[in-house]
Amino acid sequence: MNFDLANPSQLMQALGPDLLLMAGAMVLMLWAAWRPDSEAHQRSVGRASLALIAATIAVVLWYASRGLTSGAGVIAVDNFRWAADVVCLIGAFGAIALGLEYNPRERILPAESHVLVLFATSGMMMLAAARDLMIVFLGVELMSVAVYVLAGLNRRSNKSAEGALKYFLLGAFASAFLLYGIALIYGSTGSTNLNEIGQRIVTGNYVAHPMALVGTALLLVGFGFKVAAAPFHMWAPDVYEGAPTPITAFMATAVKAAAFTTFVRVWLEALPGMGDAWFKPVWWLAAVAMFVGNTVALSQRNLKRLLAYSSIAHSGYLMVAVATGTLAGSAAFLFYIVAYTLASFGAFAVVITVGTEGDARNELSDYEGLWHVRPWLAVAMSVFMLSLMGFPVFGGIGFFGKWYLLMAAIEAPRPLTTLAVVLVLTSVVSAGYYLNVVRVMFMKQRPEGAPDPERAGPLTRGVVLVAALAILALGLVPNRLINWSRDSIPRAPAAPSAVADLAK
Repeated sequence: MNFDLANPSQLMQALGPDLLLMAGAMVLMLWAAWRPDSEAHQRSVGRASLALIAATIAVVLWYASRGLTSGAGVIAVDNFRWAADVVCLIGAFGAIALGLEYNPRERILPAESHVLVLFATSGMMMLAAARDLMIVFLGVELMSVAVYVLAGLNRRSNKSAEGALKYFLLGAFASAFLLYGIALIYGSTGSTNLNEIGQRIVTGNYVAHPMALVGTALLLVGFGFKVAAAPFHMWAPDVYEGAPTPITAFMATAVKAAAFTTFVRVWLEALPGMGDAWFKPVWWLAAVAMFVGNTVALSQRNLKRLLAYSSIAHSGYLMVAVATGTLAGSAAFLFYIVAYTLASFGAFAVVITVGTEGDARNELSDYEGLWHVRPWLAVAMSVFMLSLMGFPVFGGIGFFGKWYLLMAAIEAPRPLTTLAVVLVLTSVVSAGYYLNVVRVMFMKQRPEGAPDPERAGPLTRGVVLVAALAILALGLVPNRLINWSRDSIPRAPAAPSAVADLAK
């Protein structure tokens, strides 16, 4: 079926999964506010939220199975959108599942915490669907405002309050860059629709237009902040450390996936004709993010901060996919973001299990000798660390993710050979901190008198187990994920041949 997006009823049908999640979130918001805060009420709202996410995933998969398409319009109806939706919804499911057992431990009782995750995910799905810069901005703000609040949920923690304030102030500043960039792009091309912008840049010869160049630069700054790419990363370590750990996992995975999805679509559909202008800045952003994230992570002794700098490094890896400017790069992005999401969520689930009330015991020394007291946790954490590092065998999906990125970089019209070398070398550097976590767990003795980690709840254990098994299974048989990634690349409708050629 080909949706006519000029028809309001068909536009609503095309937005079916998004509207389902938004409507369900609004109903749950009323239910959450109807009764006083309590652990039982939070648990009920959380379980209903998980059911709503599962229903939304089922609808997204149903839409994807029907091979739906659309003409030009403000939203996209393609497999790239459905793939990004599934990744974001899985991230939301994992965050709420972890929060159901983490929040009572930290005495975070408002049931609205789960509803805010749903609203943030609604913004992410809007971003995945956006084919218009105004829809992009609405999606960014819906996602960001909810995540600002989520970062400061733990009102008993000074670190949480500090992180939320930094995130809000810097996020508002970055949104101003993004909005001003949209305004300048509109001023130069006369449109906010991605396909029309791409056509007019080529046909109207706006490639060197000063207003279009400045607008592109401002968009790059705004997106750079949202994906925590150096040098726009300064908020990430403090926010990741201060936020409740399930929300940290949500920000590091689902938020990053949604922002990069929009980043890729805007660059491939709206700005392929300006490749000469944005290629070098994106190249340097990728290189700097990989270098800064991996080198600074070497000195971190707090696991949440270590994973924050790891996230910055992975932003650099994903920027390599953007720098290719090709459909192969977007396929590599999808493959890699799945691998990264599974490994990161599993790692943060282990951090929750080892930690105690007040988010204590997050230091590397708290993991010494973990193999001797919780061997299954140590094995699972090793799988996640090896996958993030890109080690073959146990972390196979991470290895294939990096391999796929390297192939896209080398085969790009402008071969990114030097950037590929930087990716490989910084991945070698990352072994210094990923393998150090494994070394501490297996080769150190448990400190005398150190308390054993408490037994994790069933939902937390489930997240750890599913993430570890998925990494191992997809690492052994990656073909299905590779084919899914290739089938999910963005397709611009009715693009003129010049734009289509530039987007290849």
